[in-house]
Amino acid sequence: MNFKFVVLCALALLTGSSVYGQDNVIDEVVWVVGDEAILKSEVEEARLSALYEGRKFDRDPYCVIPEEIAVQKLYLHQAALDSITVSENEVIQRVDYMTNMYINNIGSREKMEEYFNKTSSQIRETLRDNAREGLTVQKMQQKLVGDIKITPAEVRRYFQNLPPDSIPYIPTQVEVQIITQQPKIPLEEIEDVKRRLRDYTDQVNSGKTPFSVLARLYSEDKGSAVNGGEMPFYGRGQLDPAFSNVAFNLQDPAKVSKIVESEFGFHIIQLIEKRGDRIKVRHILLKPRIPDTALRSSESRLDSIANDIRNNKFTFEDGASMLSQDKDTRNNHGLLPNPNDNTSKFEMQDLPPEIAKVVDKMKVGEISDAFTMIPQKTGKEECVIVKLKSRIDGHKAAITEDYQSLKNIVVEKRREEILDKWIREKQKHTYVRIDDKWKNCTFKYPGWIKD
Repeated sequence: MNFKFVVLCALALLTGSSVYGQDNVIDEVVWVVGDEAILKSEVEEARLSALYEGRKFDRDPYCVIPEEIAVQKLYLHQAALDSITVSENEVIQRVDYMTNMYINNIGSREKMEEYFNKTSSQIRETLRDNAREGLTVQKMQQKLVGDIKITPAEVRRYFQNLPPDSIPYIPTQVEVQIITQQPKIPLEEIEDVKRRLRDYTDQVNSGKTPFSVLARLYSEDKGSAVNGGEMPFYGRGQLDPAFSNVAFNLQDPAKVSKIVESEFGFHIIQLIEKRGDRIKVRHILLKPRIPDTALRSSESRLDSIANDIRNNKFTFEDGASMLSQDKDTRNNHGLLPNPNDNTSKFEMQDLPPEIAKVVDKMKVGEISDAFTMIPQKTGKEECVIVKLKSRIDGHKAAITEDYQSLKNIVVEKRREEILDKWIREKQKHTYVRIDDKWKNCTFKYPGWIKD
């Protein structure tokens, strides 16, 4: 079960399809896993989304999809038992990333809202729960798998034992360097945000308006706003450090915190409950608006930097070290790190979508014009220029040139074996009921149907 399946489910929910199923029945429970039901509508929506994404099924999708949902429920159940949680920061980052992906694919925020027939806020609310589930599944899988150690000898043995027609194809990979500039937010915009938050604080402290009402009306964290700004219980390390420091120092649930600046914007916080080393709070988030003039100014500055590099006034590496505001790449000559394998090589689909769209048309050594992107990590607009440092065209793997890729294949194979064994064992101890009409399947994991 990977995050792409969760994205497909989110896409299905966003489209809000009218579902009647195979027998013109509006909806029904087709599987039960533990105490969780799987509805026919869930299966149908995921199937339609998979078709939208161009997925090909090697078996009946009405067998494949409910089994995939059932496996996800096994992971989520175990995650609850093991107290696996994801931070609000991680959820927000993933929602920002997914929203940005939809905007890029569809063309604009307005077109996205028209396509899904929902406001951006409604879209983000739907994505939030799916992002939390997907991240939870990933963390649960990582805990089950642990740190897999593979020796060079194992990689060589795996490669040597492959038949010639099974040698893996390595897709095109690129290395990319970036220089970023964060648009300057006018002081008056920041002061206006703080003024509004101070006004909300005064309304709460005077008893005029409850904090939860103001959060529903005004908070720009739409996922928590619908719950009156209320967040789940979190440990100190799961929250933005600045937010966490203020939240954990709150003592009186009747009081409102001072204004807190985090990487997401500005907040005020109200304590709900402390439970050991975990805390539940509600908050209101406001984000200062970045005016178009600030974005254009940053892009203009970056275009000037790019021209200076092209005219050999200094190198891209020097420009990244001296001028870039991206702390993750500034000290590495602007080289973008791949968080999936700790290398600097990316397959095109693994790059941030805005960068991939630009790099796809570039030649090695070429520097792009400035453009705007929203990084998954911060969710804040920033301006970027990129240099295509290298491109390795797709080819059949060779042990000398592609050791890391082959090692990743072996690690993934070992990972799949561990998770496969866990799923089969978990099935034995989990209550499962499948509607008789949905049993006539060749399942990947036969243990769903018990004798």
